[in-house]
Amino acid sequence: QVQVVESGGGLVQAGGSLRLSCAASGRTLYAMGWFRQTPGKEREFVAGISRSGVVNNYTDSVKGRVTISRENAKNLVYLQMNSLKPETTAAYYCAADDKTAYGLPRKYDYWGQGTQVTVYS
Repeated sequence: QVQVVESGGGLVQAGGSLRLSCAASGRTLYAMGWFRQTPGKEREFVAGISRSGVVNNYTDSVKGRVTISRENAKNLVYLQMNSLKPETTAAYYCAADDKTAYGLPRKYDYWGQGTQVTVYS
């Protein structure tokens, strides 16, 4: 069982930046993704990164403001978020994909507990 742990959430003013981190247990590298969810809504895909880190995927609403990256030597994945808006407020989840290698917006296999990001104006 892969353990996934997010960190880095918090309270930030609109226009600011935040970097989320995600640690996956073990040495196996997975395609990783970040998702977000607000109360009463379905969890949505934000960004994904391939096992190698070469391929990134983003949902259209965050393109240009969000960057996903990884450090394979440490099995860490990051989500850099800039120019934050109040509508960005959500619980952010990191997940590992055990089925494919490309960080696609699909169903992932292992999930963290989430980290809350709150953006105020």
